[in-house]
Order: sequence, then C-alpha cells, then structure tokens
Amino acid sequence: MDLKRHCVKLNDGHFIPVLGFGTYASTELWATFFRPELVRPALENSLKKLQLDYVDLYIIHSPVALKPGKEILPTDEHGKVMFDMVDLCATWENLEKCKDAGLAKSIGVSNFNRRQLEMILNKPGLKYKPVCNQVECHPYLNQNKLLDFCKSKDIVLVAYSALGSSRDKRWVDQSSPILLDDPVLGALAKKHKRTPGLIALRYQIQRGVVVLAKSCSEERIKENMQAFEFQLTSEDMKVLDGLNRNVRYFNAE
Repeated sequence: MDLKRHCVKLNDGHFIPVLGFGTYASTELWATFFRPELVRPALENSLKKLQLDYVDLYIIHSPVALKPGKEILPTDEHGKVMFDMVDLCATWENLEKCKDAGLAKSIGVSNFNRRQLEMILNKPGLKYKPVCNQVECHPYLNQNKLLDFCKSKDIVLVAYSALGSSRDKRWVDQSSPILLDDPVLGALAKKHKRTPGLIALRYQIQRGVVVLAKSCSEERIKENMQAFEFQLTSEDMKVLDGLNRNVRYFNAE
C-alpha cells in the first residue's frame, strides 16, 4: 500500500484510492444486466449518463442475477423477486471485452464469496483477474478469511459500510447494533483523540482494505482524511479484531 499517495496498486497495474473514490470513476453492472449480450450496452448507457468515455472501474454488483427488464428489482404477481439463470463466467468474459474496448480501465466484482471468486479465477481462458471484491466490511464484520484469500490472489478487498450503515429502514434491521456507539471504539477514539469513525476507517487502512467512505459534507470528507494522520498499535488492532460479530447491516432478502 502506498500511504504517501493514498493509493493501492491493482493487479492490472492501475491504482485505486485507499479512502473514498473522489474523482475516481466507477460503476456497477446491475443484476438485471448479467446476460452476456447486456453487459456492454449497460456500461455504454452508464457512460452516456456520466458523460464519460470510460470508467476507472466496472464491477459486477453481486453474484445473483435478476430477470432482465425495466424494473430494477423485478417481482412476480406475488411480490417475490424474480431471479435469472446466468453463467457468471460468461458475464465476466464480457467485462473483459469492455476492458479491451477501452470502456473500463479495471474490472472487478462485488459481494462475492471465496467459492464465487474461485469460479472466476479458475475459468478456462481467463484473461483478466478481478482487481477487487467490494463487500460489506467493518469491525462487526471484519471479513478476515475473505481478506486473507483476496490478498493471496492479489485481489483488493474494498469495504462498503465501513462505519456501519446509514440505517435505512428499507435495508437495515433497526434492532442491529450501532457500530459507532461501541464502547471499544469510543475508548480508542479517546486514546488517540479522534472520532470513533476515524478509528474504524484507520482499522481498515492498516489491514490493507480500501474504504468506500461516501459523504456529501465537505467537513466530513476533511475529517475522513485524518485517518492518514495517525497509527493504531498492534494491540489496538487486536482489540478491534475482537469486535467481530458477523453482523451484516445489509441482507439481501
């Protein structure tokens, strides 16, 4: 990790910011566009909306395909989500074609487990490995095993919900614990004279995890950058590792 430049080198030679994407342009292939013939048109449509010629990163949103159509979340007459049968290896081949066409500098995946990553990595004729795997990751769900696997394959783990979540009632169980209220984070924040949020961000950075820290507040963005201004001790890291509860704020149900 190049902390001086606050970037991580990807396995294809390009770089990704360690904290927040800022001017780094990325987009996701939504689950209703996993059929091979829909992959490039979906990206071209995103590029048109973004008014860009290419994106820095194009990722498969999840390993679960949904029925193609106009609806973002297609459901049947009973309100049940309609899934689709798609070979993700074929989907991946078309992301590779998008990279070759210059529409995306790098390509990756999101919400993949080890088995699903291995399916792509072991695909006959694989041209490009995923550069990253974007997953929910925070002290309550530290993803240590997945992180170790990704590192062994030179795949960067990108954390979303690194501070817990916005607790949107549509997606998040309101009875789930509030990460930033955790007394351990609070104690470490007091020790380092930082906020609990900065402790959570610094924890990920020292583990070699790239963090998606989205904010529209200039003040919050400046605060987040303070995560590069201090260091957690090895003992601090062990204590934070001990917070893992396998708690997911986002459940696809």
